[in-house]
Amino acid sequence: MTFEELKQKMDDASYIYDETLATVLYVALQLGRPLLIEGAAGVGKTEIAKVMASALDRDLVRLQCYEGLDESKALYEWNYQKQLLSIQVNSHETDKDALTRSLFSDEYLLERPLLQSIRSEKPVVLLIDEIDKADEEFEAFLLELLSDMQVSIPEVGTIRAKTIPFVVLTSNRARPLSEALRRRCAYLYIEYPDMEKELAILRAKLPHVDDRLCAQVALAVQKLRANDVILKKPSIAETLDWAAALDALGIRELTPDALRQTAGFVLKNNEDINAMDLDEEEASDCQCGGSCGHHHHHGGHHHG
Repeated sequence: MTFEELKQKMDDASYIYDETLATVLYVALQLGRPLLIEGAAGVGKTEIAKVMASALDRDLVRLQCYEGLDESKALYEWNYQKQLLSIQVNSHETDKDALTRSLFSDEYLLERPLLQSIRSEKPVVLLIDEIDKADEEFEAFLLELLSDMQVSIPEVGTIRAKTIPFVVLTSNRARPLSEALRRRCAYLYIEYPDMEKELAILRAKLPHVDDRLCAQVALAVQKLRANDVILKKPSIAETLDWAAALDALGIRELTPDALRQTAGFVLKNNEDINAMDLDEEEASDCQCGGSCGHHHHHGGHHHG
């Protein structure tokens, strides 16, 4: 795949990107390097893996990291229930060694995301999401897998990769990652989009929504993110949800009233909703619900 072809595929997926992002993706892909993406929650890190899977026409295999994640959850487990059933069925079997060997064969192996991604017949995109939530031991194990593209399973032996996945790791920087892992990866840091980029995302993903409303939503979200009192900054997904909610209610103007009625689509805790400056003086006292939001133009074009 050429650089231009990759950009065309991302355009086809209505993905808004800049030249730097496209270049890093292309070079990581060409060199077969894992890509580490850092940035705040909700900036669209996971979306990149999804777009790459779509662009490359590959399956996306996702490993969601969490505290206490270990090899058995990430790599493989034995199907104990099936093994027990087999022992009961074959209880008359005299060759116990043969039975033991058969119990630890492929038939009883449950592939988890990491093993699934290297044993796949066709290359996949492997998303290791929020690696910063897993502990250092798991990170060291992962580094070994990424370096060797093979894993050892005691009962089976060494399993070498059939195909090499394109690996995307994401981190919200909850803890520092090791230098060894960083050295192994290509690196990308993603910020929240600026007003222009967010408006482009809204237009691409919600082409049916009124353009003026999209511009008002994009501006309001920029202001909310810049407000230090807001604890959880709105994500890009929440911006899209909010615009879609306003559109579903037939609202064409982001008045204080409309803002209050739909705040739960963009802000996800009560403290933030209470902290949001609704400018009560301008807000209408109308009680008739969201459908009338667009009648209150006299309140000024206030963006929250």
